[in-house]
Amino acid sequence: MTADMIARARAGDEEAFRQLLEPHQRELQVHCYRLLGSVHDAEDALQETLLAAWRGLGGYQERASIRTWLYRIATSRCLNALRSGSRRRRREEGLVPDLAPPDHTRLGEVMWLEPYPDHLLEIPDSTDGPEARYEAREAISLAFVTAVQLLPPRQRAVLILRDVLGFHAREVAQILDSTTESVTSALKRARATLQRLLPTSQREPPPPPNSAVEADLVEQLTRAFELGDVDGVIALLTDDAWLTMPPVPLEYQGRELAARFHTAVTFRQGRMYRLVATRANGQPAFGMYLQDPHTRILHATGLLVLTLTGSRICTMTRFDNSVLPLFGLPRTLPD
Repeated sequence: MTADMIARARAGDEEAFRQLLEPHQRELQVHCYRLLGSVHDAEDALQETLLAAWRGLGGYQERASIRTWLYRIATSRCLNALRSGSRRRRREEGLVPDLAPPDHTRLGEVMWLEPYPDHLLEIPDSTDGPEARYEAREAISLAFVTAVQLLPPRQRAVLILRDVLGFHAREVAQILDSTTESVTSALKRARATLQRLLPTSQREPPPPPNSAVEADLVEQLTRAFELGDVDGVIALLTDDAWLTMPPVPLEYQGRELAARFHTAVTFRQGRMYRLVATRANGQPAFGMYLQDPHTRILHATGLLVLTLTGSRICTMTRFDNSVLPLFGLPRTLPD
């Protein structure tokens, strides 16, 4: 059937081409997202991949599977985007005009980052191949995607192709027009960097999605935000929890600093929020809405994504309003 569709697509049958590529489109977009850290850039890279595949199908020699051939094209397009610096530039919004936030722990290195909506994901129950080292859910988590952005582009591609997708070293060498020795060397360096950046081995795993533990944590956090209860929020955090807010570079670690930040910024002047639940990167997330003091309208103030460990929150990541359309969330809500 695949051989027949390839022949028809080569003859100009657009429907055959669509059927040939459709089973791979979502996983290719996720692959581009892991490499680029942006849903919008991943979509651009995917469209470039599909166009290049259509134009290059006549040169496809069937020495590798269609899936591997598509990953070769997609990876090349992403690496070109990373090297050219031509990616879409986002406006860097400050926290609040004329508001001085408390002293921070450090400045974050990854400002170019967007959350990935769960409704675009198809997360399998197991890894993609026998060579993979990361479970599918871990490999789409915000912590993993953030850490990957700190790798050089080629190391980034090698690690994702080998340790996430499970391609053999020789396949990765073919995808990257490289050698197995070069791939092995790049993978060794990438693994060492990620081992330093990801603290997952020292933490309890997160509760299963939509489990009773996760639901209880979500309910408690929602109640605390709706009541403007700083202590209630802090009680849900681990002792070493992080607060991050790309593209703002400020990062805060620990309950004490989290309490200072939420008191001075999030819940200043007795503010209370309505949270609208969604999911991002396989994790609980919320659209945050604040009451307009002069009208019966709630205005969006960003998207909050939770990283969980056991029954606690180890990272709260707040994104600005620019990501809300990805989740089908409006800028305003009626009171």
